[in-house]
Amino acid sequence: MIRWYATYTQSGMELWARSNLWERGYEVYLPRYLKRRRHARRTDWVPRPLFSRYLFVRADPERGGTRGIDYAPGVVHLLRMGQLPSAVPDQIIREIQGR
Repeated sequence: MIRWYATYTQSGMELWARSNLWERGYEVYLPRYLKRRRHARRTDWVPRPLFSRYLFVRADPERGGTRGIDYAPGVVHLLRMGQLPSAVPDQIIREIQGR
């Protein structure tokens, strides 16, 4: 069954990990928000990850669909409960996307 899974990334490498997973054929979701940045009397808005060092990947572990996630550049590991990947309910992902 295809479900969403949380992935822990290297510090500051969320976009790089997202790109690498997308190139491997995974559906990836990296929730971001706009943060105000002030520098040298100038203010601008920059996108930042909503959950630092985390992103969500849609995969099917029963068909071996999570094997390549741990080895993607920028990824530290897939969150697991023991040996099995820990799924994130679709409703939580939809609520995050809705905001």
